[in-house]
Amino acid sequence: MRNLWTKASVLGSVSVSMAFGSVLWSQKKTEPDQMLKLVQVLFRHGARTPLKSIPDVMEAQWAPNLLEPPAHTHINYVVTDLHGGPRPPAPVEDSYRSSILTGGTFPGQLTTVGMQQLYELGERLRKRYIVENPFLSPTFSPAEVYVRSTNIVRTIESAKCLIAGLFQQKQKEIVPILTTEAEAEILYPNYHGCKLLKILGGHRWAESSTLPDIAADLQSIQSALGIATHQHIDFILIRDDMVARETHGLPCPPVLDTWRNTVEQRAVDMICHIYEPGKRENLQLCVGPLLHTLMVNIEEKLQGTSSEPNRKLFLYSAHDTTLMPCLMALGIFDMRWPPYAADITLELHQHRQNKEAFVKVSYIGQDQHIPGCSGVYCPLQEFKQALSAYSLTSELYQSLCNSTEGSTEP
Repeated sequence: MRNLWTKASVLGSVSVSMAFGSVLWSQKKTEPDQMLKLVQVLFRHGARTPLKSIPDVMEAQWAPNLLEPPAHTHINYVVTDLHGGPRPPAPVEDSYRSSILTGGTFPGQLTTVGMQQLYELGERLRKRYIVENPFLSPTFSPAEVYVRSTNIVRTIESAKCLIAGLFQQKQKEIVPILTTEAEAEILYPNYHGCKLLKILGGHRWAESSTLPDIAADLQSIQSALGIATHQHIDFILIRDDMVARETHGLPCPPVLDTWRNTVEQRAVDMICHIYEPGKRENLQLCVGPLLHTLMVNIEEKLQGTSSEPNRKLFLYSAHDTTLMPCLMALGIFDMRWPPYAADITLELHQHRQNKEAFVKVSYIGQDQHIPGCSGVYCPLQEFKQALSAYSLTSELYQSLCNSTEGSTEP
């Protein structure tokens, strides 16, 4: 396996800075001597019902009326596989629907609040790319806009709501939302499709709750909440339920008020231990193929080799567990859990005269200075170098995923 990691490292320098904390820059319109060529948006779904409820505490009522779609988020759309065929099976969604929350809804479902959040993200993109800068057509066109989602209802519905806000429900054609089977998904760290990631990540996930400081705080909050010692909980589960309740105005156990900051911090501490951003190969396995895809989209646009020459916008509907390792790989993770509807947006610009290309990255509407880049408008070669330590072709990703010999952690 060492040879494969060596091969991966030749994709780029391993000296890419992993400085946490982002440099925020005010949002600027396209420079007058530059032309916007391509936009790619990777975003988290909107607010949802919790994946699990905190055990042994007062239950929130997750009633079906919390999931009613607003009329202004309706569009005509169809979900297909990546080649336009039937939607693949959805084992992750099936697992959610095997249980019911108190109140009668399934876990992990997009709510009315979440639908509105994505509609508003669409409106923000509309302001920037249609109203202020006539980059996109005001009516949806599949030749111009590519929409891909994980094969989970909340991300599919989030993509739909974003499109509704972006184009104000104007469409001449049905909106295709593309997805793929769970084993081949690259829009989140794929523990089922990558054997090596399952071995490495599974161990670190179990280990994260046993780290001394985290374990001590977990024991204290478990006692304060009156949760039985035999219940298996962690700070990520507690945070998930807490934030879902707060977002929807549902009551939380009063004791959580004093623990809120600790819960937020410990959940992030856990996820940093799980993704281990200081270890290049972990982030490669988490988001390497996705970063490679984003880079291929840029290259094809500049070289004129895209099968869809009129394509201007790629939308990827995904999860917090997608955004965090991407932010880590870019060196701009701010040690805060991405909120619902958070987005990472990559803009490709090209100088009108000398044709030099630049990439500008923003996170939740704030421009970012990527470590290794000479400015917010990052020269393409510098941006490629910054990503090269983490980007993986699908072939190399599969080789690494299947090379599990000697990889079991103690």
